[in-house]
Amino acid sequence: MNKVKKWIFVSLLISLVSSVIVFLFTFDSGTIDALMEIKPEYILAAACIHAITYVIWGLRTRSLCKALGYDLGYLKSFEIVTSGTLAASITPSSLGGEPLRIHLLHGQNIPLGKATAVVIGERLLDGILILTMAPFSVYALRSIQKDSVFDAIFIFAEAGLIFILFLTLYAIWKPEPTKKVVYFFVQRLAQLLGRKTDDALEKIMTRVDSELEYFHDSISVLLNEGRRGLVFGIFHTVIFWFVDFFMLYVILVGLNQHPDPILVFASQVIIIVLLVIPATPGASGIAEFAGTTVFSLFISSSVLGIAVIAWRAFTFYMNLFVGGFVSFKILKDTEFIKKFLN
Repeated sequence: MNKVKKWIFVSLLISLVSSVIVFLFTFDSGTIDALMEIKPEYILAAACIHAITYVIWGLRTRSLCKALGYDLGYLKSFEIVTSGTLAASITPSSLGGEPLRIHLLHGQNIPLGKATAVVIGERLLDGILILTMAPFSVYALRSIQKDSVFDAIFIFAEAGLIFILFLTLYAIWKPEPTKKVVYFFVQRLAQLLGRKTDDALEKIMTRVDSELEYFHDSISVLLNEGRRGLVFGIFHTVIFWFVDFFMLYVILVGLNQHPDPILVFASQVIIIVLLVIPATPGASGIAEFAGTTVFSLFISSSVLGIAVIAWRAFTFYMNLFVGGFVSFKILKDTEFIKKFLN
């Protein structure tokens, strides 16, 4: 638990310091007036909208599980996705959420390979949608601001995202070469951990081979007889991101800002791509500064810092709180989180 608390503290500290810096650098004579004129009902509505994304995410997980022949309950799917937000909030690139969700799905008697297929399938759907929207988002933002530095950073981040997506797709379509690579790393890892006996290594390799087969077969099921579930998964993915991006627009209306919704959506697509860079736990600091830079294109300086802090309050702090509550109070799965972070 001390390790978990340490990572939570580090994530919070980086985010809080970054938020203070952003607020101080954007503070001017109009900031106080903007704070006095905030419409609380819109901020509350933004919180409710973000809460709805948990439900949509749970429905997506459930539909993909059902496509593989496993009837995951609505409440359980909600618990699993919200629990994953804790690990995602304290690990670089939010990658910690995936292993935790796979573990929790496996705990519902879903084979590890199929649980992996569900979670990786969600990542693929997200990645494909974001990559599809990214060029249009750049075009929309460049219509109001041209910045070569921003373009370079974005291209670097998108190249990384495309590379990860390509590797995942290659692993799906070419399982045999993927197995060889996985075997190589498993052997090296086993030696580092002291498991050098042939019997121990053979058991590990047999388990890896079995789970890779499960994973590949599960993807095949999703693309064939599970296509109906996959279609629902795609639908939920589109709705999920639309609702999540709409939250910022509601926040801005609550701050008496009325920007073009297309710019609001496009800016968040760019930020999602930039946050792929594995720099800090939960992208703390990176998200605040990236949000300040991109949002400044259409938000007045007086409320820019307030908008960024409010946006992070829901996309980071709310995820951390809800994920922690579900993990520690409902699922009580702290042991796995502790092992994952050690």
